[in-house]
Amino acid sequence: MTLLHPTPTASSGGRSASLRRRRTVGLTVAVAGLALAVLASLAFGTRVVGWQDVVAGVLHPDTDVIAQAAVQSRVARTVLGLLVGAALGLAGAVMQGLTRNPLADPLLLGVSSGASLFVVMGIAWLGLSTLTQYVWLAFAGAAAASALVYGIGSLGREGATPLKLALAGAATSAALSSAVSMVLLSRTDVFDTFRFWQVGSIGRADLADVAQVAPFLLVGAVLAVGCARGMDALALGDELATGLGQRTLVVRLVGALAVVLLCGTAVAIAGPIGFVGLVIPHLARAFTGPSHRWLLPYSAVLGAALLLLADVVGRVVARPQEIEVGIVTAVLGAPVFIAIIRRRQVREL
Repeated sequence: MTLLHPTPTASSGGRSASLRRRRTVGLTVAVAGLALAVLASLAFGTRVVGWQDVVAGVLHPDTDVIAQAAVQSRVARTVLGLLVGAALGLAGAVMQGLTRNPLADPLLLGVSSGASLFVVMGIAWLGLSTLTQYVWLAFAGAAAASALVYGIGSLGREGATPLKLALAGAATSAALSSAVSMVLLSRTDVFDTFRFWQVGSIGRADLADVAQVAPFLLVGAVLAVGCARGMDALALGDELATGLGQRTLVVRLVGALAVVLLCGTAVAIAGPIGFVGLVIPHLARAFTGPSHRWLLPYSAVLGAALLLLADVVGRVVARPQEIEVGIVTAVLGAPVFIAIIRRRQVREL
């Protein structure tokens, strides 16, 4: 009797099939979770409404019915939460892929803080007041902060290592956040108007504002997805990536532009919201493996779901008041951040 052992090719094929099944099932579960998060965002708040009122409030709202009017007022907030959460999830995955740094996050590396500082300075000292003006200021601030952190993290013979980038980002983010507080405190007369740029919030959502920023987010998402193959190659190291035909400088520049568009737009309309970009890519990799062609869409879906659920938690736990979503994500993300640091894989992805 002859025993048949699986050949390496058969074993490899089995692992590939298992990974495909895991990715497909995981994405189905993630989309279902996102749908539940959307329903929760429409149904829960200061007033809890029934599912019939949720459906009627979205499709054919009767503003004379209090429950349906409440649902209608939450539609813009839900749409904004979807877009901002997806943008932050995508931006975090791109930043971690470009820098090979598992601690990369728009807030931790100072990108969101730079965007916030420029917007706040524009409001306080230049008298700017439109969302379009905020967006362009946020782009400039995000780009300046990115360049500053990368420049500081690249000093020395070893270049931009993950640890140096994390330290440079943390220091820069703390300094920029302090500067935002300084500007806000110097203008107490308008503090309440723009204080959400200090903690992050989607409670002031308006569909007209969402429509203004949607094209920027779409372009950023397209650029991010376009870098997926290049970031897969960068994970092997610059020399191997170049040997595989990838233009590493172009991949990094396009990826950085995607991060600036995604983070700058998110900050301009919702303020700095941390830890979504840090936590979501790590959660997504449990299903996708290292492939960015799967990691990026996963990060967008899971990022949107996390931000909506965090916003619902902030609305429910402090009734009749609300806790800003940026505070809730910080509370949820801090333990994950500590867990990531304690893992040995912190040096690189």
